[in-house]
Amino acid sequence: MHERRIPDWLRHAPVPSVRDFGILAGLEAMVRGILISVFPLIMYRTLGDAGLVSASYLAVGVLSLIAGLMVPALIRLVPRRWAYSLGTLMFVLSAACAIEGSPGSVLAALALNTVAAVTTFICFNAYVLDYIARVELGQCETSRMFYSALGWTAGPMAGVLLLEWWQPAPFLISAAAALLMLAAFWWMRMGNGKQITRARGPASNPLKYLPRFLEQPRLITGWLFAVIRSAGWWIYVVYLPIFAIEKGLGEELGGILLSATNACLFGAPLLQRWVQRHSIRLAVRSGFLTVTLCFGAAAVLQGWPAVSVGLLMAGSAALILLDICGGLPFLMAVKPSERTEMSAVYSSYRDISGILTPGVAWLVLMVSPLAGIFAVGSAAMWGAALLAGKLHPRLGRKKPAGAETGEPEARKLAAE
Repeated sequence: MHERRIPDWLRHAPVPSVRDFGILAGLEAMVRGILISVFPLIMYRTLGDAGLVSASYLAVGVLSLIAGLMVPALIRLVPRRWAYSLGTLMFVLSAACAIEGSPGSVLAALALNTVAAVTTFICFNAYVLDYIARVELGQCETSRMFYSALGWTAGPMAGVLLLEWWQPAPFLISAAAALLMLAAFWWMRMGNGKQITRARGPASNPLKYLPRFLEQPRLITGWLFAVIRSAGWWIYVVYLPIFAIEKGLGEELGGILLSATNACLFGAPLLQRWVQRHSIRLAVRSGFLTVTLCFGAAAVLQGWPAVSVGLLMAGSAALILLDICGGLPFLMAVKPSERTEMSAVYSSYRDISGILTPGVAWLVLMVSPLAGIFAVGSAAMWGAALLAGKLHPRLGRKKPAGAETGEPEARKLAAE
């Protein structure tokens, strides 16, 4: 009798929707967006040399890669909801270290922020693969980008302006947003995701599933797209502000331009419709080709800094398109039984690009001015554009009415 009065939403946790994931991604954008243009500035102020900044980012990238590979083992030992919560609390601790302000604390803040990002990203992707149908992955990615638009648009410019006004301000706002993100996560009752099978042994070595990843060419291709796309963002976010400072264009320019670029996220639904009308292959290839031309021209025209900055900004708009569709080839090829493990593999693209980009930049700066990094980035984008030509032309398209929609057929199309 009393049981009938219990609301249904208390008896059974509601299944997270596309909108729920969009809201959670939007809150993370607030946490990270306000600091994305701040960290390169405080690193450059603290170390005073672009080469040292690259070396620091390289070390942090190695640490983040190791942490990312360990997350699946952590989730086997600790419920996924607690792993996600730990990641959000590391954002708060990172902000506290940055406010302290010493060189060691600034490096620790960057490391904590990076590890927090990879931890929450792995858990987030695992939840998406648990609760979102394969045919809705494109819609989920678009929703994630749309809800993230405000944080990534207003955050970078607000971060650099607040840094000049009062140095702790952007870090305090980021910490508050992280706590709000944690509260929203628990309110949404994500739980620990769907369980395919109950674990029957100790946590596995995180390196054991890498051979399985290397056996699937379509997963490798999708991962390479993510690595190269992320490297493009590294060049734009880290080295454009340093380029602007060296050319006398001001410290604030990098953050302002990043905010302007991220305003394109509000057009994510329109870009998704364009992708649906054509194909994922055309969208991915067009995006990489555009970045190739823009970054290459920016390197050639480095003598006109304003022109180079404008070209880099145009290339970053194409990176927005790649953010929307570039991850779909990987996500559509993941098996349900490998959600957590392959989410960890996929998330490693951030760490690999975080290792390769500053590492290559450090070598380039030994023999070339800063614009040489733009040229190397252009060459990498060209390679990705060639690789995108091998994707199946119908990948990601809905099947005609009446066609068989079984899982084996969907996986066959992804494999092709």
